[in-house]
Amino acid sequence: MNTLKLDLENYKELMQEYIKTKDEQALYQAEQFSKHSMQHNISPEEIVNVHIESLQGLYPNMPEYIQLSLNFLLETMISYGMAYQEHQSMKEKQLELKSEISVAANMQKTLLSTVKPERQDVEVGALSIPAKQMNGDYHHFVEDSNGSLGIAIADVIGKGVPAALCMSMIKYSMDSFPEMRMDPSVILSSLNRVVERNIDPSMFITMFYGMYDITNHTFQYSSAGHEPGFYYSNNKDEFEEIEASGLVLGVSPEATYKEYSKEISIGDMVVLLTDGVTECRQGDRFIEQEEILEVIREYSHLPAQETVEQVYKHFERLQDFQLRDDFTLIILRRNV
Repeated sequence: MNTLKLDLENYKELMQEYIKTKDEQALYQAEQFSKHSMQHNISPEEIVNVHIESLQGLYPNMPEYIQLSLNFLLETMISYGMAYQEHQSMKEKQLELKSEISVAANMQKTLLSTVKPERQDVEVGALSIPAKQMNGDYHHFVEDSNGSLGIAIADVIGKGVPAALCMSMIKYSMDSFPEMRMDPSVILSSLNRVVERNIDPSMFITMFYGMYDITNHTFQYSSAGHEPGFYYSNNKDEFEEIEASGLVLGVSPEATYKEYSKEISIGDMVVLLTDGVTECRQGDRFIEQEEILEVIREYSHLPAQETVEQVYKHFERLQDFQLRDDFTLIILRRNV
C-alpha cells in the first residue's frame, strides 16, 4: 500500500510535468509506472482512479462535467477489468485444455499405430491426416499365418475426443480377435455388437474391411455403410466403384454384412478412402469423383506410398492447406 501511495505521488508529479512541458521523458516514466503496476497486479480501474485523484489534487475546482466524465470512465474500466480477468481465466483454461488434447493426440497416435506391410507380391500405400489434433479416421493392417492381408478403414460419425475414444475401442476389439483368418463379414458383425453395446447411441462408425487372399488373388470385402472405394483395372485402364452395402456399426445388434469378392490381376489397384477425400472442396465447390480418380491415375506410376502422398498434397493445395475433414487414403496394388 505504501508503494501504491508513493506511485500516486509520482504519477501526480509526472502528469503535472507533462501538462506543463509536454516532455516525452514524462511519458517514458509513465510507461515504467504501467509496467510496475502490472508486476504488482494493479488493475486498470486502480490506475484510472490514481489518475482521477491526481487530477483532483492538481485541479480541485474542476468543472462538474469533467468530474462526471471521469466517474463514467472509472465505472467503464471497472467493468473492463472484470471482463479482462474473466478472459484471462478462460484463456488459461483453454491453454490447459489444449495441452491436454495435445497429450491425448500423441497417445492416440501410439494407441492406433499400425505397421504398413512391406511385401513383394502386393504393394501398399497408406496415409491418414487429421483435420484437427484428434483423428476420427482409423486404418489397420493384419497379416494372417497364410500370408493373406487384411485391411480395415473406418470413420466415426462425430469428431474430437469422443471419436478418438471410439477408434481406440475398435482397435483393441480387433486386437482381441483370434489370429486365425476371419472373413470380413464376420469381423464387421463382431465389431457391430461391440459398438452397439459400448458407445453413445448418437455416435456411429462406418467401416470397410477387405482381405487379399494370396492363394487365388482375390479381394474379399464387406462394408458397414462406409464410403465406397474404387477398383482399378490395369488392362482396361479404368476405375469402377466398389459396390458394397451394409448398415453402419452400432445401429442394430442384429445387423449382418454381405461379403463380396473381386479377382485382382497384376497391376490392378484397390483404392480405399474416407469422406475426407471424396468431400474435398475448392471454395464452395465439391470436387467431383472423376477428378479424384484422375489425380490418382496421374500419380499411379509411382510406388503406392508415393502415390497416396502426392494425391494428398494435390488436394491439400486445392483446399488452401485447410483440411475440412480427416483425410485417409489407402492403395493396394498387386505386383506379381
